[in-house]
Amino acid sequence: MKTQLSWVVALALLMVCACTIEERTLSGLRRSDFETVVRGDSTSLYVLKNNTGMEVCITNYGGRIVSIVVPDRQGKDQDICLGHDSLADYIKYGDNYGALIGRYGNRIGKARFTLDGEEYPLMANDNGNSLNGGGPIAFHNRVWKVKETGQQKLVLTTTSPDGEDGYPGQLDVEVTYSLTPDNGLRIDYQAKTTRPTVVNLTNQCYFCLSGDPSRDVLNEQLTLNADYYTPIDRMILPTGAIASVSGTPMEFRWGKTVGYDINRTDNLQIVYGRGYDHNFILNTAGNLDKVAGRLADPRTGIIMEIFTTEPGIQFYSGNFLDGGTIGKRGVAYPLRSALCFMTQHYPDSPNIPHFPSTVLRPEETYQSTTIYRFSTDK
Repeated sequence: MKTQLSWVVALALLMVCACTIEERTLSGLRRSDFETVVRGDSTSLYVLKNNTGMEVCITNYGGRIVSIVVPDRQGKDQDICLGHDSLADYIKYGDNYGALIGRYGNRIGKARFTLDGEEYPLMANDNGNSLNGGGPIAFHNRVWKVKETGQQKLVLTTTSPDGEDGYPGQLDVEVTYSLTPDNGLRIDYQAKTTRPTVVNLTNQCYFCLSGDPSRDVLNEQLTLNADYYTPIDRMILPTGAIASVSGTPMEFRWGKTVGYDINRTDNLQIVYGRGYDHNFILNTAGNLDKVAGRLADPRTGIIMEIFTTEPGIQFYSGNFLDGGTIGKRGVAYPLRSALCFMTQHYPDSPNIPHFPSTVLRPEETYQSTTIYRFSTDK
C-alpha cells in the first residue's frame, strides 16, 4: 500500500511539473498570469505559432501584443518587443506597450473636431489635446471580446457606444491578428459606425530587434520609404505643413542608424519631439506589396519589414522611456530602448482639411491592414 501511494504521489507531482512546463511560452510567459477579471470581463493570454518558429503572445486586455519571438541569425529565439510578465503589471504601469489604439490613434488638437457643421469636444489627456483615444477606457484599456482563436489567428471585437469619449456614432470594431508562413505578423482592422464619425486605428508595439531592452537601440539601421513628413510644433501637433525629408534629420530613404541625427539640438523638429515622434508620408500609396519601412539590428541580424495600406507611419524613438517601468524578466526599460512604427492616417487630420480624411460614414466600412515581417541577414 505504501509503495502504491508513493507512485500516486510521484505521478501527481509529475503531472504538476508537466503542466507548469507546458504553461510557459517561448518568451517565458504563463497564461495564468494573465487570467483575471477587469471591470467584469475575463482576460487571458493567447499564443499564436507558425511552422517556422515564430511565436506571438497577445492578451485581450487592450488587444496587447505581449511578446514576439523570432529566431536571430544564429537560430536563437529572441523576444523583440516590450511588455510585461503579467496583467497586473499592465494595470500597475498603465502603459500602451503593444496595445490597440482607438478610436483615434495619435493626437487631435485642442481635443475637439468639427464634422458636418457640428463640433465634438473630446476628452483631453495631453496638454489640452486628445491622444490615442483620450478616455479612461479607450481601446487600450478595455477587455476585447474573443470572437475566434486558433493556432495562427486571433479575432478580437469591441463596441464603442455612441458618444463615448465624445465621439459620435456607435463603432463596432473587429481586429484580426494572424501569422503568415514567412514570419509576418498581420493585423487587419475593420469598423462600422451608426453615425458619421472619425476613425484612425493602429497598434503601439515597441520593437527592440536586439532582444535586449536593457540598452538603447540607436545602432539599429532604419529605412523609411517616405519623401515627405508632417512637421510638428512644441505640442507635438502637426503644423499642417508638408515638408521634404531631403537634407534634414528626417531623411531615412537611403537608410541610417536611428541615433545618427537623434540628438541634433540645431534642429527644432528634433528638439520639439525630444528625438523622433513624427508622421512620415509613405510613398507606398496604400500598396500592401511595397515595403514602407525596414529596420535591422546588427547584433542579432534580425530584420523587420513593414507593409501597410495606410498613408502614413508615426515613427517614435522611445523618447519618454526613462527606466521607471519594469518589463518582462525584470528589465527596466531605459531611454530609447525600443521603437514604435504606428501605421496610420495623419495626426489631427479631422482639423486639417488637406490631410487624408479619417471620416467614416454609416454606408462605409473602415478597413486597414499592416504586416510586420521578420527575417535575418544570414
